[in-house]
Amino acid sequence: MTAHRPTHGGLSTQSVHAGSVTPAEGAPVVPPLVQSATYYGGWHDATIDLRYARYGNNPNQEEVATKLAALEGTESAIALGSGMAATAMTLLALTRAGDHVVASRQIYGTTQSFLQQELARRGVAVDFVDPDSARTWRLALKANTRLLFMEVPTNPTLRIHDPRPLVRLAREAGVPLVVDSTFASPVNLRPASLGVDVVIHSATKYLGGHSDVVAGVVCGSTAIIDEVRRMLMLYGPALDPHAAWLLARGLRTLSVRVQRQNESALALARWFKEQSGVKAVIHPGLPEHPDHELAKEILQGYGGMLSVVLEGGSRAANTFCRALQIALYAPSLGGVETLVSQPRFTSQVGLGAKEMEEQGIPEGFVRISVGLEDVPDLERDFGRALQAARADG
Repeated sequence: MTAHRPTHGGLSTQSVHAGSVTPAEGAPVVPPLVQSATYYGGWHDATIDLRYARYGNNPNQEEVATKLAALEGTESAIALGSGMAATAMTLLALTRAGDHVVASRQIYGTTQSFLQQELARRGVAVDFVDPDSARTWRLALKANTRLLFMEVPTNPTLRIHDPRPLVRLAREAGVPLVVDSTFASPVNLRPASLGVDVVIHSATKYLGGHSDVVAGVVCGSTAIIDEVRRMLMLYGPALDPHAAWLLARGLRTLSVRVQRQNESALALARWFKEQSGVKAVIHPGLPEHPDHELAKEILQGYGGMLSVVLEGGSRAANTFCRALQIALYAPSLGGVETLVSQPRFTSQVGLGAKEMEEQGIPEGFVRISVGLEDVPDLERDFGRALQAARADG
């Protein structure tokens, strides 16, 4: 395999240099895109592994995987074709027919559907529990439980559930704890440093950061990543080399982007609190957030996401979103542009009204992914939208 530079230094240094090929006179500073599906070799007595893009070991795929393992502080990592590919391949790698999974109730809607529907079709039972109570997790454990699954922070309610009690519980049960940390990014949270076994990201979001690549990553021990790679080779959701190159490019600016988004989102959350027509503002950096003290303890930044609940309900939310001129009404998050969405139409579209309420997503709920625009410009844009929503009420 390719010789890579050592992965040491701080997070920003690792974002730039981890996974890069050792410098040589005349070599490019930016790792080149290697747009090849296959490579010379394959003899039975070869001294190197067979290289093939579907195996996830193209030079660009390797570079980004090495960088991700360094950022998350894990032994190994692998990049895949989407965040759901990362989630699905991990769950398939760690379970078999007859197994059991315990998962948080507060997770991304498509992940919940995969757990409920696809794993069930493969003979894997799933129990969903209140993520706030370690006791409910313990009571849900069975002799055939094979993994625990949670999100930190949650999508779209931005709850911060403490993974540390579940780390201890998972150790006692001899099973891995899997955490989707997409909303945090390694800048704000490195779950492996708290003892989490497997970390998943939709790299489409903060890791890529420019809304121009769809990717997913899994970080963990070499043994677990080898199992995920085996699923990758069987199911085929490999990350295209060009997408891997774009992801590595995005990671080089991860730290500065997320730090700016942390600052802007908190400033906007405080601004929204002072506006009429806003029933609630949800952001972990606000003292009234139910997990604010925990967020101060385990996060290095409160994140670039915030949610608001408008007093006029769904009608106000629709008017508010249509009136925006700078912020863009679109799904996804974590990009350089501010994106606004309504989870009832996107991430939680499969849930009924009662389930939405139970998950803390009432009518009028709007999710905001804060980008890199100037905060005063965003305040003016959101102010115009709020005025339109109030006038329509």
